[in-house]
Amino acid sequence: MTTFNASEVNLHTASKADVLCYYAVSENDYNGHLGARISSIFVILFVSTAFTFFPVVAKDLPSWKIPHGVYIFARYFGTGVILATAFVHLLDPAYKRIGPKTCVGVSGYWGEYSWCAAIVLLSVVAIFLLDLAAEVYVERKYGIERDETATNAFITNGPEAQNIDAPEHGTKQATLQSPPSPSLDATTASARSFDQQIAAFLILEFGIIFHSVIIGLNLGVTGSEFATLYPVLVFHQSFEGLGIGARLSAIPFAEHKILPYVLCLAYGLTTPISIAIGLGLRTTYNPQSKESLIIQGVFNAVSAGVLIYSALVELLARDFLFDPDRTRKRARLVYMVFCVLLGAGIMALIGKWA
Repeated sequence: MTTFNASEVNLHTASKADVLCYYAVSENDYNGHLGARISSIFVILFVSTAFTFFPVVAKDLPSWKIPHGVYIFARYFGTGVILATAFVHLLDPAYKRIGPKTCVGVSGYWGEYSWCAAIVLLSVVAIFLLDLAAEVYVERKYGIERDETATNAFITNGPEAQNIDAPEHGTKQATLQSPPSPSLDATTASARSFDQQIAAFLILEFGIIFHSVIIGLNLGVTGSEFATLYPVLVFHQSFEGLGIGARLSAIPFAEHKILPYVLCLAYGLTTPISIAIGLGLRTTYNPQSKESLIIQGVFNAVSAGVLIYSALVELLARDFLFDPDRTRKRARLVYMVFCVLLGAGIMALIGKWA
């Protein structure tokens, strides 16, 4: 790329990578406004931490008398935010940095395969295997048994095999349902629920924190886009924090009272610390260099896979499709879906600027 001259392009020797990298890769474009950038550390620290802590603190302080509808809104609005973050704020930027039509995507080994899609796929599969391993661990730890014949019955006879005549007395029995698990006291059932939910939550927060590191670094060193990016990220981090806090408040932390506050603080601190690091490197770190584009693209692709799996499987599927305790009231169900769509819509709109 050092020998490429944009004013005298030789179509016989110039490569696609030369042209794309000429326009994509730039020098450090930090343009001052140090005071405003420093203020962003404290503003984003406050809003992201406050919005994350609110659902958790409100649950622990019944005297606040927060209406149940507020919890419903925060929980499902947050689900929509996380869903939109996965696709609009992570998957799309990943393709813009290492996709097939980018400087990186047409260079060397990056141009020989669709690595962005492969990284997302690998991330989804890895999280699935981790989730499955956690589920198996919980089953063994608490002695939960599953009906080994259920899958065979379903494959052989289809869904109607759920009800099969018993051979002796002609009554129906549900062969697809798991046999009764060993009786669990309240303490054991709560511990089992905690293990399952905290594993899913940690996966979710891991993906979001990965993303927060990237946007924090970029905010610290970005050029003319800073004036637009600053207020947009305030809303971005607030909505994400609300979603994390709402999900965290639903986990039964019976014997781990401090842990939810530690997890809230971890999210609240990530972006401000990353902004501070970006400011420290403001004259040397270049987010538009080829190396930085590769790092950002890979991180975004990994985070996209994590959040896509978490949003679709852990949040939407479990809450709306597989939750046996899901509300049967149509009005409340419509409201829950509306909150998801509202969160996804607003977060997708924010993606126009950040």
